Amino acid sequence: MRIENSFIPVEGVGETTERRLWQSGVTTWEAFDPAVDVAGVGGTTAARIESFIAEALPRLDDGDAAYFDRAFPSGERWRLYENFRSETCFFDIETTGLDEHRDRVTTVSFHRDGETTTLVAGEDLTAEAIAAEFRDASLVATFNGARFDVPFLETSFDIEVDTPHLDLMYPAKRIGLSGGLKPIETQLGIERDRPDISGRDAVRLWREYERGDEDALDTLVSYNREDAANLRALADVVCESLHESVFVADRTAE
Repeated sequence: MRIENSFIPVEGVGETTERRLWQSGVTTWEAFDPAVDVAGVGGTTAARIESFIAEALPRLDDGDAAYFDRAFPSGERWRLYENFRSETCFFDIETTGLDEHRDRVTTVSFHRDGETTTLVAGEDLTAEAIAAEFRDASLVATFNGARFDVPFLETSFDIEVDTPHLDLMYPAKRIGLSGGLKPIETQLGIERDRPDISGRDAVRLWREYERGDEDALDTLVSYNREDAANLRALADVVCESLHESVFVADRTAE
C-alpha cells in the first residue's frame, strides 16, 4: 500500500469513510472527484480531501517523509514504508543491560539498501557516527525500538532521533504476530546463519570481549547484524500482509 492510496490523514475521514471511497473506485488521490457520491463524504469533507491532496502531492514529490509521519495516525505509519522502502534505515542495538541510565550500548547495526554497517563501543560508536547513519534516511525501522533502542541511543549519546520511526512490533501485532523478534522470525520462516542467542548471551559476549576474546566480539557483531538485516524481511512481510488485509480486502468487500 502506498501513501497516495490513503485518505485517512484527512480530518473527518476515518477507516469507514476511507473504505467507502475505495469501494467506490477512489483508490488513489488522482481518482478523487469531489462530485462523487460516497456516503460520509459531504461538501466539507470533500473540500478537506482536495486541500490535503493539493498539499500532499508536492510533499510526496519532495520525499518529505516527516510531513506524512505527522499527517498519518501513529497506527498507520506502516503505510509510509512502500514509498520510502529504499531510504529506510533498519537498526538494532546491543547493550550491557536494560537501563539506559546505567547500562551502555555496545554495538549498533544499521541495514539500508542491502548494506549493513556496525559500530562498536570503544572503536567507532560515537554520536557523530550514529547521526551520519540516520542523516540520509527518510524512515528508520526497529522492533520495539520506540521503547528500547531509540531512548537508549538518545540517553547514551545525547542525541535526538527525529527521523520518522516505524516500530515493527506494533503492525506485526495487527497481523497476529506477537512475542519477541526471534519467535516471529521463526513463524515467518526468516532464517539466520547463526544459532540464536539471547540478550543475556549478548551481555556475556561483550564481557568476554572486554577480557580479550576477539571471537566473542565477532559473534556479537554477527548476531547484531542479522537482527538489523532481518528487520527488512520482517517489514516486507508485515506491510504486504497489511496491504492485503486493509487495502485489497476492504476495497473488494461488499
